[in-house]
Amino acid sequence: MVNPFYGQYSETSGVGGLIGVSSERTFSVNQQYLLTYNKTFNDVHNVDILAGHESYDYKYQYLYGQREKLYDPNVPELGNGIMNQSNNSYSRNYATEGWLFRAQYDYDGRYFVSASFRRDASSCFHPDNRWGNFWSVGAGWLLSKEKFLENQSWIDMLKFKISYGLQGNDNLMFQGGLYRNYYPYQDQYTLANSNGDFSTSLYYKGNKEITWETSHSFNTGFDFAFWGGKLGGSVEYFSRKTTDMLYFKPVAASMGYSRFPENVGSMVNRGVELDLYSNIIENKNFSWNVNFNLTHFKNKVLELSPELNGQLIDGARIYREDESMYQLYLPKYVGVDSETGESLWALVTPDENGNTVTKSYSVASENRFASGDILPKVYGGFGTSVTAYGFDLSVSFAYQLGGRILDYTYQGLMDVAATGSALHKDMLKAWTPENKNTDVPRMNINDQYTNRLTDRFLTSSDYLSLQNITLGYTLPKSLTRKMQIDGVRVFFVADNVALLTARKGLDPRQGYVAADNVYSPIRTISGGISLNF
Repeated sequence: MVNPFYGQYSETSGVGGLIGVSSERTFSVNQQYLLTYNKTFNDVHNVDILAGHESYDYKYQYLYGQREKLYDPNVPELGNGIMNQSNNSYSRNYATEGWLFRAQYDYDGRYFVSASFRRDASSCFHPDNRWGNFWSVGAGWLLSKEKFLENQSWIDMLKFKISYGLQGNDNLMFQGGLYRNYYPYQDQYTLANSNGDFSTSLYYKGNKEITWETSHSFNTGFDFAFWGGKLGGSVEYFSRKTTDMLYFKPVAASMGYSRFPENVGSMVNRGVELDLYSNIIENKNFSWNVNFNLTHFKNKVLELSPELNGQLIDGARIYREDESMYQLYLPKYVGVDSETGESLWALVTPDENGNTVTKSYSVASENRFASGDILPKVYGGFGTSVTAYGFDLSVSFAYQLGGRILDYTYQGLMDVAATGSALHKDMLKAWTPENKNTDVPRMNINDQYTNRLTDRFLTSSDYLSLQNITLGYTLPKSLTRKMQIDGVRVFFVADNVALLTARKGLDPRQGYVAADNVYSPIRTISGGISLNF
């Protein structure tokens, strides 16, 4: 309900108030029917088998009504309005079904093997392409139980592990990536009234040939613990190859629609993960431990659909075979004309006059340069915790190093053509006849290209975030037992405490490619008392 006394829906505007009422209902049912069998033979052969059937049904219903010219502005009901009555409703349905099998075996807790198989169907695909088969195999070896290591007292645990498996994905979003398309294989239309007759327009072009996107995951590594817990953790290599990638591919406008869903190709992510912890000090009254983890990976587009000829252009993004999908191609900003203050962009090749730069953004947008792989080199976290005489303190951090990101917020604040909007302080460095030695273009409201998307707005995505601080005190049991209480702990917690980035106001945690119009996680401080009886 909106204000009927002031604004565009007021009585004086001729509307007389507006009311809208909506209802949303979501139903979901997940059914699992499982059979399990486990048995130990001769005290050393352990078998665990599972088989079953699973189904999931989801339904979303939306109903909306709206009316104008309210009789009583204090009554928030549709019956209170008499003009421009409108209503709408729609529903979304989604279902999956699957058969599954898993078998696990270990010998004396030393050698481990496992295998699984799933056959899944999704309502997102045409019945001819609805089913997909997914399987996995894995093995483990607890080396620390072997005789050749039994005399190595410094080894508490050492385990080798390896696995390979397939996993399916049926999620395809509408353009913009905000809403899921539950019927991507079907043509979808909008319906309107045209002088009392039906009028339809194509809203979405479906593709009956699309099917499951499949991830092929390979993992291998070691879990370990040494010197009585002084050092432990895991190190792992992973390779995740995705085939039949689901993508909303742009097409020529002459087709009558702008995009088309398709399984466009394959890519791979390869990298390593390291997870370490150390119990530095551990005794009756004092303990101190630290932890650290990092992840490093690289991406490569392996193959695109043959009709794409090794390259997929999607707006400002260009995807090419044998390159990272996070490789950006942008116009290259080279500063300003020292005499006029206009922006200058580089040309890939000199023009007919031998010029290597241009003042035309339309020309620059056709001369994109490889601006680098924006993926961070490493990311992860670290922390520490200390306990002493009832007090406990823990601190955790997250970090990211070696990446770059498009700062759309900064780009918007460098736009002088947006009248009435805030500007970044860097605009004080803008070109003037007295300040020609600068890389910030002139302030001219008629210049629409001072802040166009170029590599000028690429900045470091490095960050250090203080995620959490927890401080507590546990009362001695000798005191709490007198109160008939098993335990009492007083604590204070601070979350999202601080963030250090390359530019104030930038939060690179929101995504790899760009940061814009997002709020950082809210800083919270809380406290409490925990009682155990």
